[in-house]
Amino acid sequence: MNDRTVDDPWQARLDRMRRFLPVPLLAVSTVASFAVPGDPSARVRLEAVFVAAAAIWSVAVTARLRPGTPTTKHVLAYAVHSVLAGVLVGIDLTFGIFAYSGFLFAYPLGKRWRTAGFGVSALIVSASLSGGYPTGLNGQSLTYLVVAAVLLGLVFNAASITNRALEQNEERGRVIDQLAEANRRLELSMAENAQLHARLLVQARDTGVVEERQRLAGEIHDTLAQGLTGIIAQLAAAEHVRHDPGQLSRHLELAASLARANLTEARRSVRALRPGQLEGVDLPEAIGVLAREWSDRSGVAAGVETTGTPVRAAAGVEDILFRVAQEALSNVAKHADATQVAVTLTYLEDALLLDVHDDGSGFDPEATTDGYGLVGMRERLARIGGTLTIESGAGYGTTLNAAVPL
Repeated sequence: MNDRTVDDPWQARLDRMRRFLPVPLLAVSTVASFAVPGDPSARVRLEAVFVAAAAIWSVAVTARLRPGTPTTKHVLAYAVHSVLAGVLVGIDLTFGIFAYSGFLFAYPLGKRWRTAGFGVSALIVSASLSGGYPTGLNGQSLTYLVVAAVLLGLVFNAASITNRALEQNEERGRVIDQLAEANRRLELSMAENAQLHARLLVQARDTGVVEERQRLAGEIHDTLAQGLTGIIAQLAAAEHVRHDPGQLSRHLELAASLARANLTEARRSVRALRPGQLEGVDLPEAIGVLAREWSDRSGVAAGVETTGTPVRAAAGVEDILFRVAQEALSNVAKHADATQVAVTLTYLEDALLLDVHDDGSGFDPEATTDGYGLVGMRERLARIGGTLTIESGAGYGTTLNAAVPL
């Protein structure tokens, strides 16, 4: 018997019927046989032998036919049952009642043997219904053939339906097994994904530490380093005009103002690490203030233009673009020897562009090893998916373009 049917409620019901019905049916058939007139002496003796054999066999076999019993044992049990039932029907037609239990024994034979078993049981039952087994060309034999044909048609149809139902049951069982296996693999995959996720979190945390260190280095560079550079420049200029009290005072005031501003910026950066110029204002306005203050310190004319419709970008995006503009202007003051700078902010549908153009001496971008400036700008922009391009040439000035997605 297929293991798939062990837990089927219908199969369990048939197993119980096969265990408990044969003996009661045999008892009913035996009692009914005594109501049939005939020679009791010979019939009773023969009948008693086979009834006893059938009873012993039924009790002994049904106690051992459990769910999961191999098909070969079911075939043997059915064969012995059919022989006993067939002989008893030959002795007395009332044992056709007992013969009906043969269908219960045929059910677990498997697809190949089940139909044959149903057919044999149908032939035995047909004999009890038609007056006995055929003995020649007579009316009783014709009746047997008609009854057998009808009954065989019914049982073969029932066998076909049963086989189809069992096949569907087995197919459902296979699908259930496949789903169980898929669920098992899914659980394993989810466990592996959880472990991978944990490892990725550790890696992301480690990567974040490195990026945060780089970002902090950039913030320090943008505040303290550039501020100190400006102060040194103002003090150097004051040294050159120390005989001119007016100019000397102006440069010293600028140096002091720059020192105070950078001290404030350093304190604010420690607290929030966001450019103070962006506090409460939008990016175009902050860059405008930056350019004016830078122009006052450097003496280089700076113009700021905004094209497109300004939209509020993420705080991190505006912070980085502001720092890029700040670094670009610082580089112009230190290296370009320019007389004019143009800063342009361009708002597109999906991107924000920052262009800083100067009319200075220019340089070769491929040969430049300026320490932190360009490298720092590229690293900042890369963190938000942005890019940095430089167009420059000796005597043609420099154009810096930073592009970030919105």
